[in-house]
Amino acid sequence: MPKISRDSIMTLEAYAKARSEFRVKVMLHKKNRKVNLGENVTLIFEDELTIRYQIQEMLRAEKIFEEEGIQDEINAYRSLVPDGSNWKATMMIEYSDPLERADKLTKLIGIENKVWIKVQEFNPVYAISDEDLERTTDEKTSAVHFLRFELTQSMIQALRQDASLSMGIDHPVYQALIQQVDDKVRNSLIKDLVS
Repeated sequence: MPKISRDSIMTLEAYAKARSEFRVKVMLHKKNRKVNLGENVTLIFEDELTIRYQIQEMLRAEKIFEEEGIQDEINAYRSLVPDGSNWKATMMIEYSDPLERADKLTKLIGIENKVWIKVQEFNPVYAISDEDLERTTDEKTSAVHFLRFELTQSMIQALRQDASLSMGIDHPVYQALIQQVDDKVRNSLIKDLVS
């Protein structure tokens, strides 16, 4: 699996020159890594390219050019890259109206633990959420969560042999089901797996 290293990160000057073209490449790539679960939850499945882009954007925004600062950003984001036996996703809870969003976030406590993927005949795999820090309190959940889905070698082999892939959420206040994940998304996600 490709890993993010200091050598794979461009200097601020090099990134300024390459940014427009790189951004187009990443946005096209993300189209096949995005899953809408219902109207208000989106999963973006991360990989080396999407996380490298995030790091480059953070370095640019914060004007970080010193080696220590660059390495700190790499270290902060590196864990969001899948390692060959899992998928990692950024989950966004999206309501355009701020008042509705605030209300929903109080009702969706625990939703991050109710997101699942399912490979054909295997049992659903529920997300392991927010391993870096807790994003839910007793009063509300966060609008952004980081999820990890661990797959077995049997699941990975089944996916490589055209097993179906479904995803969903089974929270008491929010349910969603995708019976068959789009083939382009499925094929992109399979590339994250090593068997």
